[in-house]
Amino acid sequence: MKSRRTLLVRTGHGSAAASAVPGLPGAAPGAAPGAAQAVRPVPPVPPDLPPVVAPTVPPAVPPRPVDPPAVPAPSRPDAAVPGPLPEPLFTSAPGLNWAVPALPPVPPAPDPRAAAGLPPTARDLELIRASLAVVEPVADRATAHFYALIFLGHPEVRALFPAAMDVQRDRLFRALLTAARGAGDPAGLRAYLRALGCAHRRYGTLTGHYGPVGECLVAALARYAGSRWSAETELAWRRAYRLISSIMIEAAEEDARTSPPWWQGEVVAHERRTRDVAVLTVRPDQAYPYRAGQYTSLETPWWPRVWRHFSFASAPRPDGLLTFHVKAVQAGWVSNALVHRAAPGDVLRLGPAAGGMTLDRADGADLLLVGGGTGIAPLRALVEEALEDGAAARSVEVFYGARRAEELYELAGLRELAERHGRLAVRPVLSGSGYGARDGAGPAGAAATGPLTGELPEAVARFGPWTGRTAYLAGPPAMVRRTAEALLRAGLPAERIRHDLAAR
Repeated sequence: MKSRRTLLVRTGHGSAAASAVPGLPGAAPGAAPGAAQAVRPVPPVPPDLPPVVAPTVPPAVPPRPVDPPAVPAPSRPDAAVPGPLPEPLFTSAPGLNWAVPALPPVPPAPDPRAAAGLPPTARDLELIRASLAVVEPVADRATAHFYALIFLGHPEVRALFPAAMDVQRDRLFRALLTAARGAGDPAGLRAYLRALGCAHRRYGTLTGHYGPVGECLVAALARYAGSRWSAETELAWRRAYRLISSIMIEAAEEDARTSPPWWQGEVVAHERRTRDVAVLTVRPDQAYPYRAGQYTSLETPWWPRVWRHFSFASAPRPDGLLTFHVKAVQAGWVSNALVHRAAPGDVLRLGPAAGGMTLDRADGADLLLVGGGTGIAPLRALVEEALEDGAAARSVEVFYGARRAEELYELAGLRELAERHGRLAVRPVLSGSGYGARDGAGPAGAAATGPLTGELPEAVARFGPWTGRTAYLAGPPAMVRRTAEALLRAGLPAERIRHDLAAR
């Protein structure tokens, strides 16, 4: 093997001259490639320097493969040979071992919309009540969020709602609570939802609005139900909403075949009975069907899209006129407008009649009517119907309560009826100051007695028992509830105590 020194490039006399490479040091400027050039003699290498090694030419780089190299599959045990499969190498990650059987595919989560077509189950109702219990303390925020979702996603429906949404938000949650709590009474719940569907026609609600409303409702509940919300709870709400909306839509479509969404009514008489109470007489623009004991909703021209409930204060009349007792309440937009601003010639809008506090004509039981304040209005209508029905021959006893004697504004009219019909007895009850006036009226021929004193529920209970009677209650909600409890304690069955608190 040659030594390093024999690999030195030698040039000189009698040796072949190397051609200069263009671009490298030592090439003559302007020399043509490949032209022979004179090579200057290379000075001798000093003996103490290392020898120069000729550069090694790098091997050619193969082109990048287009396809990855084929990797042979691992050989598996013969399928024909029986025997147990080997245990996985990593029990926590069995997929890393080829010998482990393939895991079954995970089924996709069920779409709540796909199963929402089924009716709600008992489990669904439990979930709905549990989620409502969580949402109820923050109902104001939940309903505000619900309406924000509707108005942002569907701004075209904003015109269907009033400018101020405070009362509307409260009504939404009350409707949800009523629907959830009424599941144990399917017939009553269906009647409530049908009336609600018909009433929504006055707002301009269409069938196509129910779908977006349901989606926004589910989204709002999901946000405020906290840990009570799950896929199962969402499915329960979707099932319930589908049932609720279908009943309301069906009722609205049936009602649209026979009646308008609202009636126009002209005020033909306006009588102030007290500083805050007025009696209005209204002439509807077409036949208006209703029954004594029912109520309707009124809209004034001064507060568009703001509707409030008022009871009919008279039984249906041959002339078709309607009578309402209205008390102006604090921050009551509609009530204050009707008492302090309305006048003959003004035109109101009326929704359809609603409420189930009507007389059962097949039941001839005697009646007990308990009314406080303007709650005497529907009871006055029931008195008229009961007294005009000569076939029933019911006896009627009315307890009419107020704080002061001057607030018993309808007492004179009831006394007049009592004088003409021996089956009617009227007992005024005063809970505040102002006693002393002898405003009682009993059956015809009986001596007039002074007003009873004390709270109305207690006064009714003192005059019991009321066994065999059917009771109708109207007035402030607290008074109605307390009177119902007093009658229950006195032995009157719950099915014979009627009022419309839940419907409103």
